Amino acid sequence: MNARAFDPDSPKVRKLREQVTSPLKLALFMGMKLPLGLLAGLKVTHVDAESCSVTVRYRWMTTNPFRSTYFAALAMAAEMSTGTLGLSLVQAAPEPVSILIVGMTGSFVKKATDVTTFTCADGQKIQDAVMEALATGEGVTVETETIGLNKAGDEVARFTFTWSFKKKTKR
Repeated sequence: MNARAFDPDSPKVRKLREQVTSPLKLALFMGMKLPLGLLAGLKVTHVDAESCSVTVRYRWMTTNPFRSTYFAALAMAAEMSTGTLGLSLVQAAPEPVSILIVGMTGSFVKKATDVTTFTCADGQKIQDAVMEALATGEGVTVETETIGLNKAGDEVARFTFTWSFKKKTKR
């Protein structure tokens, strides 16, 4: 398996990125597959082979009794930033690869009282894991980090998600 076979800008990947960054297409997808994400107002603001950013706003649907964004809404946006990046890179693989989340940790630094943007910049780590899974046929795990910043650029929360990638086998 050579690295040239991995095409992070293939038509299939471009289509996925266009779908997740289109507000209407993302809303339709989330309405069918991720309704809590739709209710929380998650938005993919950027995705390429290296990074992905997802926002969640502080509003009635995402608030907690302490007048900040509920930790679960923050975790959804954080997971979506790593998962969308992982999914786009799985789509870029020359052979089918499964993706599954197997772990998560989080820390909260500051109250989230406006828009929080989570950015994961671990595209190369994910691509390496996908390629290793294809080369070995074994499951490969990778830890991805995403950092949530508020409008002022202050860190609000930080999450680490562990993803598993494995070459799909024919049944």
